[in-house]
Amino acid sequence: MSGITCTLLHYFTFPFVRYAMIVGVLIALCSSLLGVTLVLKRFSFIGDGLSHVAFGGMAVASVFGLTNDAVIVMPVTIISAVLLLKSGQNKKINGDASLAMISVGTLAIGYLLMNLFSKSSNISGDVCSTLFGSTSILTLTMAEVWLCVIMSIVVVISFLLFYNKILAITFDETFSQATGTNTGFYNLIIAVITAIIIVLAMNLVGSLLISALIIFPALSAMRVFKNFSAVILCSAVISVIAAGSGIIISILASTPVGSTIVAIDILVFFIFCTIEKLAGGMIQCQ
Repeated sequence: MSGITCTLLHYFTFPFVRYAMIVGVLIALCSSLLGVTLVLKRFSFIGDGLSHVAFGGMAVASVFGLTNDAVIVMPVTIISAVLLLKSGQNKKINGDASLAMISVGTLAIGYLLMNLFSKSSNISGDVCSTLFGSTSILTLTMAEVWLCVIMSIVVVISFLLFYNKILAITFDETFSQATGTNTGFYNLIIAVITAIIIVLAMNLVGSLLISALIIFPALSAMRVFKNFSAVILCSAVISVIAAGSGIIISILASTPVGSTIVAIDILVFFIFCTIEKLAGGMIQCQ
């Protein structure tokens, strides 16, 4: 047995490492499921906007000294997702403008509150940890793990239950609405599930890197597969492998967890781009 394997086995005897792996894999799985839909509907940056909202909610929670910041962050992010959905239908303020207003506004207010009212002696460290994930994934409590497990089950079940409707509104929302589908309701479900994923992913990759966790696996899968189901399945596999290997590498090399996972996602994306070009060249040669 090699030294690296022995080291890994030793690390996995610690509960916090097992917690990090469980949460990381579940969050990666949930992110990949919605990532394909968000990319195809051109809602990719909604993850970035909602992550800034979550940062603002986390800042408020820290000001009030709440040990479980999800009590504030989860409802605020879900409400913001609904508002973004509604404002996107506003003719006076288009979708990207409302997204910019909410995301930048909450990010600025959150940082202002942390500077004015935070009792922490290391505000810069706290902000950096929140924005980039740092090692917060390695300090999870059992309660946070169970919250992630429960919410991940809710996300997966919701996606499976409404899979056909999500597929329909992803490719042709106008036609779906014409055939009697309540597109507003299913868009609302997508927005709420996305908000839940954003909150869960805060501890894994930080608020600034959440979009990468959602977008890169989907884009990688789209380079090779064209079928919706195949893209989702491939995206899930890529996301889970990247999260698991990223956590392991970060533990062994003492690198930031979130940045390491995103770096692996980027590497996989370029690998799939290369596969696409090679496959295209082979088809042309035949």
